[in-house]
Amino acid sequence: MKNMLEDAKLKKCEVFYGSVTVGERGQVVIPAEARAELGFEPGDKLLVMKHPLYDGIVMFKIDAVREFLDHFQAGLQAIERKETEAGS
Repeated sequence: MKNMLEDAKLKKCEVFYGSVTVGERGQVVIPAEARAELGFEPGDKLLVMKHPLYDGIVMFKIDAVREFLDHFQAGLQAIERKETEAGS
């Protein structure tokens, strides 16, 4: 995870891929550049969340969320071990 964050900091921060139109059935097409850069492939499962502050959505590949949560949990466990060792 640390390498991913360092790589992201080194990249030019470009987060806009253009605009899309919501179709009659609520569908949108993810721009090709975004799909290529983010590695979205047909059949990938995405987690869609409401933005916490604004009228919008945020999408993540479910596998990416799992990886983040695994790293997050490992970090918490490391902190708990250090606290336990310090208290001994």
